Amino acid sequence: MPPILILTGFEPFRGERINPSWEVARGFDGDVIGGLQIKSVRVPVGCAKAARRIRAAIVRYRPRAVIGLGEAGGRPAISLERIAINLADERGALAKSGDPGFAPVIRGGPDAYFSRLPLSAIIRELDRREIPASVSLSAGVYACNALMYAALHYLRRKPSIPVGFVHLPYEARQAGRHRSLPSMALAQMEIAVRIAIVETARASRTEFIPSSSSKNKS
Repeated sequence: MPPILILTGFEPFRGERINPSWEVARGFDGDVIGGLQIKSVRVPVGCAKAARRIRAAIVRYRPRAVIGLGEAGGRPAISLERIAINLADERGALAKSGDPGFAPVIRGGPDAYFSRLPLSAIIRELDRREIPASVSLSAGVYACNALMYAALHYLRRKPSIPVGFVHLPYEARQAGRHRSLPSMALAQMEIAVRIAIVETARASRTEFIPSSSSKNKS
């Protein structure tokens, strides 16, 4: 059996009928791409729930790579997240009070982890295919950030395993509810994620030893 790449997507939330991250992720389940078999994992929305689900998936599947997908409504392009922070707003971005209820994703964990995905290679291929994409410096402080941080934390002692997160825009079917916001066709997002998988699979086959100053070391 080929080694596994975990590909996560979130359930719909905030009244949406679909979540493009899961619509894309589930379409790859069972595929073998770049020598890695894709295992799609549906994740509940919530910081603690997302952290627990990715930990359980890592323990169960012992992956060679992990890519998280999430919805970022309002963003016009594919967003490759560079950093995850140890901060969680369990009530989410809609919290109205002055106290957002921040807590650490992992108590005692480092302030942040950096993505281990081959971001430059992915961006280069997306640009070549004329798919709008950019590197993002903020995954927020809700479930997407929590999943990315938790995945990197639980695999912190295996630095050769690529781990990271990709935010997707609204899917075109959601445009009716969000007429003033950008969206993207599901087929185009699927192409973008396939490119990310291919480049990540290539990176997973490249053995490297991080320097002692690696920012991912804890």
